[in-house]
Amino acid sequence: MGTLLEVKNLTIRFGGVTAVDNVFFKIGEGELAGLIGPNGAGKTTVFNLVTGVYSTTSGEIIYDGKRIDKLKTYQIVPLGIARTFQNLRLFGGSTVLENVMTAAQNFHKYSFAEAVTHLGRWKKFEKEIRGESMALLERVGLADRAEQTAGTLPYGMQRRLEIARALALRPRLLLLDEPAAGMNPEEVVELNELIRGIHSDFNLTILLIEHHMDVVMNICSHVICINFGAKIADGTAQEVQNNPEVLAAYLGEEE
Repeated sequence: MGTLLEVKNLTIRFGGVTAVDNVFFKIGEGELAGLIGPNGAGKTTVFNLVTGVYSTTSGEIIYDGKRIDKLKTYQIVPLGIARTFQNLRLFGGSTVLENVMTAAQNFHKYSFAEAVTHLGRWKKFEKEIRGESMALLERVGLADRAEQTAGTLPYGMQRRLEIARALALRPRLLLLDEPAAGMNPEEVVELNELIRGIHSDFNLTILLIEHHMDVVMNICSHVICINFGAKIADGTAQEVQNNPEVLAAYLGEEE
């Protein structure tokens, strides 16, 4: 198994605050890995660096053998990296289907004139986009909600919709930022199965941030833990779970 994502000595400072401090890790192609740590540890900042939301102060981010730390988000996404967000970023006033179609249309190009007139390639591509989007909604259990306004979905379903929209970008690497946040125990169990399923069905590499330790330990074979912006553990789920620094920094906290 080759390395798909490698983070080398990654550092970012905001003024006098070092949010990520010399972090390094590798994610192998096909892995389902977890990035854990207490609140404020710098986990989402790592995602923001990988996806070009922030620029690094120092260090390198290598994806599929190429450096991407100097690229912008719009340049990174077409390379095959997609993500969800800790705070939902859905188009709340659009339908569930429209949210997914917005991402899927990136692979079907037609002109502005065709979009306005609904002539030329527009009709053919619109049918394809709709079909692909409906298939993804079916996969995450939301096909029957396709015409519902996204903002009116129950919270757990909104999380699933974000995953479907990310999948519409056809990623090789999927970054999930706290996908189980706000879910009840039954929804968490269902989410575990969904993540396992899409990992296999779509031949994905997945890196997820999660505070629900049962999610991480049940589905992730590789776990990285950071605290105060620095890596303190990297190994199998069992190794990290039993690491004294992790127990002190994270697992012993009330969540």
